[in-house]
Amino acid sequence: MRKLLNLVFLCLLGACSSGSNSSSKPLVEILSQQPDGGARIPFFELLSESKEIYMLQNDPLLRKKIKDSDLNLCNFVILNAGEQESYGYQFSIDQATETQDSIVIKTKLLPPSLVVKPEKDVFYTPFTVLKINSKKPIRYK
Repeated sequence: MRKLLNLVFLCLLGACSSGSNSSSKPLVEILSQQPDGGARIPFFELLSESKEIYMLQNDPLLRKKIKDSDLNLCNFVILNAGEQESYGYQFSIDQATETQDSIVIKTKLLPPSLVVKPEKDVFYTPFTVLKINSKKPIRYK
């Protein structure tokens, strides 16, 4: 009887282990990546305040991707590439690392695979919106 109780206890202990959870959220999620519609100058903007994030919830492309609980649990980053002469530029997330006191994000602006130059003085302004599943400070490289 004792062996049976030990076996049941070990099975329960194994079922409750703190192993990796396949449904856990990634550290960084790309919510939107648009080839045009961003700002004319390149910049990186961190949105961490509830009222800033609430503005993202009003965007039709992001409305269903941002939950009210995200206001207190997540930060958001807007990456703007500035004016580009070709359509199709986009950001890649090369690395996202969580340190003890911050989140470090390394990105790269990738050129389009097929370069098509538009008429003179026509520019595209690609941008990307990231969701960071942490409230730690963000460092951008």
